[in-house]
Amino acid sequence: MTTAAQLAAALAAGTTSSRALVEQALERIADPSGEGARAFTQVHAELARSTADASDAMRRSGIVRSPIEGLPVSVKDLFDVAGQVTRAGSALLADAPPAAHDAAAVARLRAAGAVIVGRTNMVEFAFGGVGLNPHTGTPRNPWDRGTGRVPGGSSSGAGVAQADGMGVMSLGTDTRGSVRIPAALCGVVGFKPTARRVPTAGAFPLSWSLDSVGPLANSVECCASFDAVLAGEASRPLVMLPAKGLRLLVPQGGPMEDLDDDVARAFDTALNTLSRAGACLVTAAVPPLAAQQAYFERGGIAGAEAYVVHRRNLDRLHLYDPRVGQRIALGADIRAADHIELLRLRASAIEAFSSVAAPFDAVVMPTVACIAPSIEEAGRSDDDYVRWNLRLLRNAGVVNFLDGCALTLPCHEPGSAPVGFSVCGPTGADRHVLAVGAAIERALELPRRLS
Repeated sequence: MTTAAQLAAALAAGTTSSRALVEQALERIADPSGEGARAFTQVHAELARSTADASDAMRRSGIVRSPIEGLPVSVKDLFDVAGQVTRAGSALLADAPPAAHDAAAVARLRAAGAVIVGRTNMVEFAFGGVGLNPHTGTPRNPWDRGTGRVPGGSSSGAGVAQADGMGVMSLGTDTRGSVRIPAALCGVVGFKPTARRVPTAGAFPLSWSLDSVGPLANSVECCASFDAVLAGEASRPLVMLPAKGLRLLVPQGGPMEDLDDDVARAFDTALNTLSRAGACLVTAAVPPLAAQQAYFERGGIAGAEAYVVHRRNLDRLHLYDPRVGQRIALGADIRAADHIELLRLRASAIEAFSSVAAPFDAVVMPTVACIAPSIEEAGRSDDDYVRWNLRLLRNAGVVNFLDGCALTLPCHEPGSAPVGFSVCGPTGADRHVLAVGAAIERALELPRRLS
């Protein structure tokens, strides 16, 4: 897989052009044997071509706005794009007025010179980790299209688009793992920043308290480059850390329990590789990670806030995906006192996690406890859907509640079921977590193994 840095170097050397990269992305999207028709809800072919031509003309004049200048990207269907209707994967918003302005994250990408090729599919209103959508279709996981496996959600189209080479970066959102779950299941890298790091203005909300905006890309360095743009920071290389000497905390219980054999095997192999490279692995209890049943009871923070977002539309519940609408409607039963108590619990849990994580470079764990189930298996019945949804959300979602940052990178052998290795840190540790993730990526030789 080609990285953003490699493409930027090729653009600088004149061995490729933004227009050529855009044409390659559009060709992948249009490939009838691929998943472009399900991964994208809209493709902006002509606009992308003209934007790429403008980028190439600026480069010839010596103007390069950022390291992502001229690179084709996609955005999840819940981001406002000026002049377009933001549907958020729903039939309910089909007749909504077009957005007057770009979402803040979209505007930052445009200002940095990225070329938006289209909008990617998603779980309706971002409310689910499986990736199913009865309105727009479900893109099949590129790892095993024959079986028809789930892509993960809610940024389902983003995960498939990235794994299938339909752009250099796919912009997603993450409220309980919605960037990291599809990245892990589809075999790419995904980064969930500290929530306040990237503005969510112009992104249709699921939970104001938990929503965060992050990239899915081909390497940790790719994610770091796009993260800097999204956060409005000056572009700078990550600190080069060696794997030797990294202090990594592996939690006992909680996220390490009830793992699929494929997941346990790939994760253990990765830990052994890191240990041989000189990393210091410490296994210990991490109480804030093990207490998540209390965090999400009765729908948790997202359940209450999603109900506030949607309560005026619930008289049109028939227009919702039933598995989404019914869960949103349950928010009516959340009592104010319980919600306030949960917010107090969150504040103490954030403090506790920061304290436990402080002596370490990162907390590491499997991103998802299982490999991707089949679409048929996960959607066979409502009970099956709920069971798989909770299993897919389990490990990733707790980081949002703890207001942390987390990176997932692939740790499986080529050709086998994708497995994500999660590198987590407390609030504000974003760039260090990315640097640690890059060191782990180098130690695991992922760029070579996944090429």
